[in-house]
Amino acid sequence: MNPAEVQKTHSVPFIHLLMVVCSVLVASSFTVGAAISGGLDPAVLTLVRFVLATVLLWPFVRLRTRLSFSAIWRCGIISASLVIFFWCMFLSLRYTSALNTSVIYTLVPGISGSYAVFLVGERLGRGKLLALGLGLVGAVWVIFRGDMSLLLAMAWNKGDLIFLAGCFSMALYTPLVQLLHRGESMLVMTFWILVTGSGWLLLVSGNRLFLVDWQGVTPMVWAGIAYLAIFTTVISFFLTQYAIPYIGPTKAMAYSYLYPGLVLVLDLALGHGWPGVSVLPGLFLVLLSMVFIQRTGKP
Repeated sequence: MNPAEVQKTHSVPFIHLLMVVCSVLVASSFTVGAAISGGLDPAVLTLVRFVLATVLLWPFVRLRTRLSFSAIWRCGIISASLVIFFWCMFLSLRYTSALNTSVIYTLVPGISGSYAVFLVGERLGRGKLLALGLGLVGAVWVIFRGDMSLLLAMAWNKGDLIFLAGCFSMALYTPLVQLLHRGESMLVMTFWILVTGSGWLLLVSGNRLFLVDWQGVTPMVWAGIAYLAIFTTVISFFLTQYAIPYIGPTKAMAYSYLYPGLVLVLDLALGHGWPGVSVLPGLFLVLLSMVFIQRTGKP
C-alpha cells in the first residue's frame, strides 16, 4: 500500500484529525500508567494489556478481513520495539512522574526522524529539522511553564533514564511500519503486532506469572489495564499505522509533541490546576512546529 493508493480512500486532513484523536489517547496513557504501575510487575502488566487487546481485536479481524500469516515475522520485529518501550514505561513510572516521562518522550520524533533517514530514506531537510527542534523547545516550555530554573532543577533519576532507553526503542516503531508494510490490511498488521508482542512478553515474564497474587490485583488496576488495552493499544496502534502511509513516519511521530500539553490538560481535569499563561509561548511553538512539519515536503 503506497501513499498514492491510500489517499484515494481518505483525505489527508481527515488523517491528521485521526492523529489528533490518537494523541489524546496516548497522552492519557501516561496518567493512567502512573496510577497503576505499582499494581503489577511491569512485564506482566504489559503482557496482560497486550493479551486483552488481542482478544478484543480478534472478532473484528475474523469478521472484516482475511488473516494472512505472511506478516508475522515482520510484525514481530515491529512489536519488539513496542514491548521494550512499554516495559520501560511501566518500570520507569515507579520512580518518576507522568510529566517527566511526557517531557522525555518529546525526544522521540527527532530520534525517529534520524532512524527514518537510514531505514526508509526519508529526507528531513533544514525546515523539518528546525521544526522538530522548535517542537522540542515548545513541549519542554509547556511542562516547565517557561521557568528555566525548574528545567535546570530537573534531576534525572533512575526512572527517567529507564524511560529514555525505552524512547530509543519506541522511535523505531513508525519507520519500521513503513519499511515492513507489504500492503496487508492495517487491521491484520495491528493484530499480528499484538500477537507477537504477547509472545515476546511471555518470554520476558517467565515464571513471574506464577508469582503474581492475582486475587490481590485491585479493580482500579484491572480498569486501567482495560483502558490501556482498548484505547491506547488497539485504537492508537491502528490509527498510527493507518496514518503512516499517508503522511510518513516523521510527521506521524511529530504528533507526540502534543503529549505534554495534553497531559497538563488531563491534570487540570483531575483537579491539579492550570499552570497559567506562562505556558502559552510553549503551546504556540508546539503548534507552529506541528503545522510546519506537516506542510514540509512529501511523506
